[in-house]
Order: sequence, then structure tokens, then C-alpha cells
Amino acid sequence: MQRSEPAAEVSATMSACRVAPPGFSREQWQELSERGIVILDDALTPDEVARYRDAVDRVCARNPDYVEGKTDYRVSNAVEADPAIAELIDHPRHVGYAYDLYGEMLKVIRSDIFVRPRDTDSNLWHPDSPRAVPYRVFAPELPLRLSIGYWLTDLPRAQMGNFVYLPGSHRDQCLDGYYSHEPAPGEEILRVRAGAMTIYDGNLWHRVEPNRTGVVRKNIFIAYCPSWVCAGDRLLSDPAWLATLNREQRIIMRSYAHPHDYTNPAADDFPLFLERETGADTDAGVPERIPLRLRKRRTAAERLNADVRGGER
Repeated sequence: MQRSEPAAEVSATMSACRVAPPGFSREQWQELSERGIVILDDALTPDEVARYRDAVDRVCARNPDYVEGKTDYRVSNAVEADPAIAELIDHPRHVGYAYDLYGEMLKVIRSDIFVRPRDTDSNLWHPDSPRAVPYRVFAPELPLRLSIGYWLTDLPRAQMGNFVYLPGSHRDQCLDGYYSHEPAPGEEILRVRAGAMTIYDGNLWHRVEPNRTGVVRKNIFIAYCPSWVCAGDRLLSDPAWLATLNREQRIIMRSYAHPHDYTNPAADDFPLFLERETGADTDAGVPERIPLRLRKRRTAAERLNADVRGGER
């Protein structure tokens, strides 16, 4: 099959690309759609938990104001803070879930380390989105932000700085308890072992409990969006740091100097991943005259929604 690009360039591009990692099962997609969150126990091995905890500790140790067990600490743009955290940008353990939503326009919107020791204050009810005009106004069906949480501390009970969420609230633009930390009817308190991973819709209303224990809650969040949604923790990435990344990581960070590139990325950034089942770089039936970077590729979310609703659309 001939393409509009020179054959040698196409061959080089294809050989440099990875097949998209696994993403949502049909059951997981239904759970995200209905509850706004998917919880995967034991997603990390004990060695992996230790690796990421060590990375969090290294980042904290570089802050002269940080005191273990006493300082409530948050690091934004955490992927630039340590190589072990940078590897999460495109980690096959989770990036397929975000790729299912945003496809070839996938971007990291922000990444954070959270360290919550004893007497950490409560976090008020909120969604991870604009508040005055929420994302859901513009995207009623799909979230414009998907957050992956890595839980590095055992949280077997409440009052440990737990993540608290209201299942199904990702469909609501307002919440009676908004801007308070009062319990809401139907809320659930996340109780997980170290090594759990959460996937949640950024529209989901949630808060954080205070930590009344001597256990320091440590975790990492990395959130994704379409490339044309503005990032929440940076304008551009450090060029020297970008040079240390692999191809997919560099693309997913979307550090573009020209604003037009956020809606129409350069040809070198396509394809981000090859099709999961077929290994193809484009959908069947797309006219050959259309350059690869301009070809519409159906996302897994589009296919999953069609499947759940009982047929192709």
C-alpha cells in the first residue's frame, strides 16, 4: 500500500513505534463510566512500591524544609523531579488506559507527589477540573482529564489521609458539599494496600481525610488529557530533561513552542502508538492522499462506547 510519505521515512517511523499497551476491558470501561473510578489492587509488586517510595524520598530529601513525618509536602511536575517518576509518563502498566481516551493526542496534564503525615488538614470536596465552567460542559460523555494514582502506603482504615470519593458524581457539575470537607451521603473512603492503582475520571468529586495516625501517606498521581487542554503544572519542559526521554515520553509531554502544535502536532509525533490489535498506524479505509498526521484514528473509547451501547455507530 502506497502512502503520501516517502517509503523509507514510513519504514523508519514504523520501526521506531511501539504497539499501544493494554487498556480498558469492557468491564473496566463500564465501571469507569458508571462509578467514575476503577481500583486495581496489587497493580505494583513490592519491589516496585519500594522503587517509587525511594524516588519520593529522594525528591523530599532535596527540599531543605522537608522533615520526615512532619512536613505536608506536594511536588508538582513530579516527572521532572526523578528518573523513576519520569518512567511513569508512558509506563505500559497504565498509559494504555489514557491512550484509550485521547489516542494520538495524548498528553500529561500534570504529575504530583503527595506526602501526608499526621495532622494533615482535610482537603475540600472538588473535581480535578475548572470549577466555574467545568470540563463536562464541553465534554458531556468523556472526561477531559484521567488521573492515575499509585498508592505506596498501606491504608487499611479511615483517618489516614485517605482519598474519599462519591461514586457516580463525575456526572454532576455541582455538589451540595462543594467547598466543605463534610461527609456526603454515599461517599466511599479508599482503603487499599500499598501497590494499588486507581484510575479516575477528573470530573469525580473527591476530598482527602485528615491523617490521625503515625503512618505517612505517600503516593504519586499522573494525569492525562488531550494535547490541546492546557497543562496544570508547567508551560514548557526543560529541554535538557526532554533530551533524556524516549520518543513516546517526549511526545506525551507535548512541550511545544508554537501554540498551533497543540491542536496539530508535527508529523514526527505520529503515530504515537501503533494499533493494539493489528499493529497498523492508521485505520482501514483512510484515503492514501491524507498525510499520516491528519488521519482520523478511532479511539478505543469510541469503540468501547459503541460496544456498550450495543453496536457500531
